[in-house]
Amino acid sequence: MVQKLLTYGAMNDVLEKISEYIRARYPLIYLLTHEEDRVERSLQGLCAKESMRLLRWRSTNGLYEDATPIKNEASTEDPIRALEYIQNHVEEPAIFLFEDLHAHLDNSQLWRALRDQVENLGKRKQAIVIVAPSLNIPAELEKDIMVLDVALPNRKEVGRLLDILTKSQKIEMDDSLREAFVRTSLGLCEREIKRAYAHILASGGSFEEKDLARLAQVKKQVIRKTRFLEFQEEIPNIQTVGGLGNLKGWLDRRGDAFSDAARAFGLPEPKGLFLLGVQGCGKSMMAKAVAGIFGIPLLRLDAAEVFQASARQEESIQEAIRIAESISPVVLWIDELEKAFLAGDQGGSRTLGHLLTWMQEKNKPVFVVATANEVRKLPPELLRKGRFDEIFFVDLPNVHERLEILQIHLATRKRSTENFDLLQCAEETEKYSGAELEQVVVEALFDAYADGARELTDRDLLRVIRETVPLAVTMDDQLKELREWARPRTRPATLDRRRIDFFEDFAG
Repeated sequence: MVQKLLTYGAMNDVLEKISEYIRARYPLIYLLTHEEDRVERSLQGLCAKESMRLLRWRSTNGLYEDATPIKNEASTEDPIRALEYIQNHVEEPAIFLFEDLHAHLDNSQLWRALRDQVENLGKRKQAIVIVAPSLNIPAELEKDIMVLDVALPNRKEVGRLLDILTKSQKIEMDDSLREAFVRTSLGLCEREIKRAYAHILASGGSFEEKDLARLAQVKKQVIRKTRFLEFQEEIPNIQTVGGLGNLKGWLDRRGDAFSDAARAFGLPEPKGLFLLGVQGCGKSMMAKAVAGIFGIPLLRLDAAEVFQASARQEESIQEAIRIAESISPVVLWIDELEKAFLAGDQGGSRTLGHLLTWMQEKNKPVFVVATANEVRKLPPELLRKGRFDEIFFVDLPNVHERLEILQIHLATRKRSTENFDLLQCAEETEKYSGAELEQVVVEALFDAYADGARELTDRDLLRVIRETVPLAVTMDDQLKELREWARPRTRPATLDRRRIDFFEDFAG
């Protein structure tokens, strides 16, 4: 297996790790990133500090030092010839930056040449650094190569870019506006940030508050390119989600969990939440509402698409993690996680293992909310403590919750709930999901509108209820099995109203 991916939040951390590897005689280093220019500029600084040479290789022009091509009797555009030149002509400490080598690593002669040079490179305090946007490491090199996942620019690095530009253009910004630009820029690579800032200036902007919208649009376009990651703009208010009182209380106690005050109090940053259960009962709505409770952005990762439709699963997951960590604190909603386990190929298993390891060991404030319907197919390792702070089971709403859900959907459509006998409606909708209760209101409104656009009545609601067969009725056996599975493994998302009513009666 390739060594575990290590992700670093600042380029200085990456450079320190490279120096450490060179001293420890690990001469093959793989940097996972799209940012060749950022890596090259950073390695130039490292080599100047450590009194090392820096040679760069690209498939288009072979070996270069500074801006000068290396003269040799054999063309160094061939990577094997370039490695021969390094072995025969460079004896002093050096870093060799190979920017296109990942596309050639399936060549057995090439990886053989790399393996042959490992010992020599270590003795000379030299290292070959491969920079690539995706992993392509043959099994023959797995024991010799170290992999570092280079994070996107963090707040400090983005702030430095912004300060350099505003100073050169003599633009003044107050601290709050500067922080807003830095925050909105997170999630972009260095080149994308520079282009976005240049676009703002070229469009007559001067880094004013109105220019934040243009920068946010660039960010949305970049996230959209990942295909499997979506920036969610519409975040529902928790008050529009009916029922689930136990889950709401748990979240409410953590509403200020990402603040500095919470850290000073000794609280760890929450890791995440797993919502399992019956389809149509509010898991997705709650996943979105979590971001509103915490007051942080929301990203949605489509697990089914990544694991079933993507030929580059590992790259997709790594890119999603890189973006999520760069804009943290953030809620990362992994939708329909159980579908990831249907991918039985080796690539899917490896990618899933990487995702689970990251969830266990992540040190960035990324709150993962995973949702799943087919929970009985979930493997035990997913439910292990440490990946999530809590696992909640979302069941069909009880009568009290059904009453609340009906009230919410009527109020949303500007109907006074006092004009309806909703208690009878709630009692007659046993085994209805939240989504089905919403459709009861919608269908009744259609009936009233078709009947001369008259006012809605409880008779309309009751007629629709009595004509509808909820999905849970036809899936009764499956629901019983689901509840049996969930009872010892999860916490109920719904408050036990029978206990509440008992204590209220006892106290009253």
